[in-house]
Amino acid sequence: MRLVIFTEPQQGASHEDLLRVAKAAEDGGFDGFFRSDHYVKMGDGSGLPGPSDAWITLAALAVQTSRIRLGTLVSSATFRLPGPLAIAVAQVDAMSGGRIEFGLGGGWFDAEHRAYGIPFPAVGERFDRLEEQLEIITGLWKTPDGATFDFDGKFYQLSDSPALPKPVQSPLPVIIGGHGKKRTPDLAARFATEFNVPFAKIEDIPAQYDRVRAASAAAGRAEPPAFSAATVLCVGRDDAEVRRRAAAIGREADEMRENGGIVGTPAEVVETIKRYADAGASRLFLQVLDLSDIDHIELVASDVLPKV
Repeated sequence: MRLVIFTEPQQGASHEDLLRVAKAAEDGGFDGFFRSDHYVKMGDGSGLPGPSDAWITLAALAVQTSRIRLGTLVSSATFRLPGPLAIAVAQVDAMSGGRIEFGLGGGWFDAEHRAYGIPFPAVGERFDRLEEQLEIITGLWKTPDGATFDFDGKFYQLSDSPALPKPVQSPLPVIIGGHGKKRTPDLAARFATEFNVPFAKIEDIPAQYDRVRAASAAAGRAEPPAFSAATVLCVGRDDAEVRRRAAAIGREADEMRENGGIVGTPAEVVETIKRYADAGASRLFLQVLDLSDIDHIELVASDVLPKV
C-alpha cells in the first residue's frame, strides 16, 4: 500500500506550513504530498492567512522537494480554462522532473464560487464541462510535436493549438474520483490513470470500484485504472494521544473510525489499512488537518509505513 499525505490548505495554511509538511512527508518515505484545490474554508476556524492557489503551491514545491510525488485531489473544472490549465500542469511537471499527478473534478462547493465570482452552473453542465476539459487537456498532451490540436465542443473551442508545452511524463497520471454511479465511472474509464473514492465507509468502496471496472470493460479498456481512497488520519502512540489529536481537529475518534478513518494506535491503523487493501485500494490519501503536528506524520512514517 502506498501512502500519501493529503492537506486541506483552505482551512488555514501558509506556504511555509505546506513546505514543512511536504518535507516531512518526503523525509518520512511517503509516496506523495497532495493538496485540495479550494478557495474558502469549510466549518469552524478563521481560515487565516487565507486561500492559496493549488498550482502555484505545487510549482513552488516542485523545486523545493526532490523525490515525493505532488498533485491535487482534486482541482475543479470550474476554476480554470482547460488550455491554460494544461500549460500550467505541464510546466509544473517539468519543474518537478516528472513528479506531478493531475486530479480533476467537476466542482461542488458553491460558496467558494460565490465568494470569488466564479460561475457555478448546474451539476449536469459541470459534468459536461469536466468531460470536455478532460478531452482537451489529455488531447493537448498527446498531440505529437509539430502537429496542432483542434476541438469544437459545446463549451470550449480550440483552433490550431500548438499543444505545447508537453509534460515530462507521458502519459501524465490523471486522477478522477467520486461517488457518482454512472458518469463518474464512465469518465474514469475513459481518462483516469487512478480512480479515487473519498471519505467513504470501507465496506461501501468495492461497489464503486466495480462500477469503474464495468465501465472500463464496456469502453474496451484492457485494464481498469488503479484504485485509491482518501480518509482522515488520526494516529497516536496510545488512546490518550489519539483522543488529543482528534480533539485538535474538532472530531471524535469513534466517529472517524466508523466512517473509514485511519484512526488509532499504529497497530490498529495497520489493520485498517489492510482492510482498504482487501477492498481493492492500492494507495491511500491520508488527510492531515493539523499541519502544525509534524510529530503525527513522523509517527506514521516510523511505526506504520514500514508495515504496509
